[in-house]
Parts: sequence; C-alpha cells; structure tokens
Amino acid sequence: MSPIAAGGPALFLGDDTPCVALVRPELDVNDPGLRLAAEQAGVTPEEFAGESGVWQVMADRTDGEGRTFELPELTDDEAAVFADELLYALAGTGDAELELADGIIVLSVTRAGDDRVSLSARVVPPAGSEEPGSPTGPLDVELGTLPVAEVREHVVEFHRSVA
Repeated sequence: MSPIAAGGPALFLGDDTPCVALVRPELDVNDPGLRLAAEQAGVTPEEFAGESGVWQVMADRTDGEGRTFELPELTDDEAAVFADELLYALAGTGDAELELADGIIVLSVTRAGDDRVSLSARVVPPAGSEEPGSPTGPLDVELGTLPVAEVREHVVEFHRSVA
C-alpha cells in the first residue's frame, strides 16, 4: 500500500522511545495513498481521513507501556503557549514544571549541566478517552537527558507550525 502523508504540527519529546508526542495530524483527502486506502476499506476518502485537526497525545516507555488519546478541546493557542513555556524553561538555569490541558501532560525540566536537560513527563488520559481494552491511568515517562540545543530547535519548529 502507498504511504499516507500526514502533515500538521508535531512536538516529540524524548529520543525515539521513550517519548511523549503532541500531534495534530492533517490528512489530505486528495493524497493518492489515502484514496487507495479508503477504496480498499470501502469508504470515501473523507470518511477514511476522519476528523482532521484534532490534537492527539502519544506516550511510550521502553517497557512497552504507553497511552494514546485525543484532546479535542485543545487549541493551537494553548499548544503554542506550552511551547513558549518550554522554551522559557530551556533558556533558564533552574528546574521547571509545565502543564498542558489542566495536567493532561505535566513536563518536568531539570538542568543536567550547561548544555543538557533531563526531561520527564506524567501523562494522564482524560476520563472516557481510553480505547476499550487499552491501559488506563497515569503514565510516568522518563524521557532522558538531551542536548538543550536539540530540544530547543524542535520546540521552535513546533511553535512556528502552530503560531
């Protein structure tokens, strides 16, 4: 099957796995891969693409535990403010704790030297957002110690995509 191109803003925190991602996928109903997949599924491209522009959270740990859910109430402005706060925390010299969507994601930023930062997150799916049979409850994710410049570059790119 042809790959389906998914655009939209995406903020990935971590180094592959573990990671926490905040994404707003945008699927193009004119994408040949999407049209082929829709045809194979027996639905229209619009039905196959579903509601575009809904923020999603994905969190994975190295032990295989993870969470994936939608945040339909989250706005681009709120995502941009979260990015601003993270940039501010990365520019500072102390530790910081940031919240997105009333604690759905709580990100801890801890200095680990002049050019590195340690990130950890608590991800709490909103009530009723879990898929049947999927894990529930909070998920704590140690995202690792990363170069500040690399994290900053990714956050700036994300901020531009939502601003």
